[in-house]
Amino acid sequence: MSLDKIKIFSGNANPELSGEIISQLNVIQGKALVGQFSDGESQVEILENVRGCDVFIIQPTCGPSPAETLMELLVIVDALKRSSASRITAVVPYFGYSRQDRRSRLTRVPITAKLAAKMVEAAGVDRILTVDLHADQIQGFFNIPIDNIYAQPVLVADILSKNYKDVIVVSPDVGGVIRARAAAKRINDADLAIIDKRRPAPNMVKIMNVIGDVDGRTCIIIDDMVDTAGTLCQAAAILKEKGAKKVVAYATHAVLSGDAISNIENSELDELVTTNTIPLSNNAVQCSRIRQLSIAPTLAEVIKRISEEESISTIFTDAK
Repeated sequence: MSLDKIKIFSGNANPELSGEIISQLNVIQGKALVGQFSDGESQVEILENVRGCDVFIIQPTCGPSPAETLMELLVIVDALKRSSASRITAVVPYFGYSRQDRRSRLTRVPITAKLAAKMVEAAGVDRILTVDLHADQIQGFFNIPIDNIYAQPVLVADILSKNYKDVIVVSPDVGGVIRARAAAKRINDADLAIIDKRRPAPNMVKIMNVIGDVDGRTCIIIDDMVDTAGTLCQAAAILKEKGAKKVVAYATHAVLSGDAISNIENSELDELVTTNTIPLSNNAVQCSRIRQLSIAPTLAEVIKRISEEESISTIFTDAK
């Protein structure tokens, strides 16, 4: 393949992932100054010619400051646009601000997913590549092409390699049933259970019931993200209470904010397996119950196919 016209730049949100992707593609990282002025404003300068190039920027808009990583992405895009890049693809493995994707009845709240989409477009991005959006319908907030790829093949491959016995796949809520059912189908058509929960306020969950028989089973919880891990730990507790012999959670995005690490360490959860769309904190790395898989090979293959105008969907249909 010819990658002569590909240029890959990285923000500061996840340089380790960027390095893995660049290594997979066997290309050289684009030269740029990406830092801050003394007052904290993003400072960016492109240090090489990108005129006519197919440019990819790797920058998840994650914490510890999602506002900062989002703004840094926008400033990098603007610098590349003004440097006459032919096409700019924002590779945003974790798309921050996506949890508020609709306005619930009788609430005065923003739709931040739409706002973030508009900001990225206004900066001059031609295409978005992301992983496991919080809700698939967020794709409709963009007026530019968006490739929302799935980490499930990576997660399922790990599950199958572990040869868990008496597996039952668990959806942590009713909204995640489609995701969990798809995983169960790939895991030798495993049984499915659902946790019925109520959320009176953000990051506050009261778990009500488990729909399905988990007695004596290995429960595999499938979710898109883990934030404070409060929901996850409550889920593990009720599953063990209902007789589960083991509870392992697989989630694409490890936000792990607040007391997440201590919550996990003091819970009934046997293991949390996640991907590197978001870098783990030092505390998370040291936690024996957290294990990370790499999404870099998948992202590298998708970047290659975007650049060469090849099908992306076949990566995932062929993996079924």
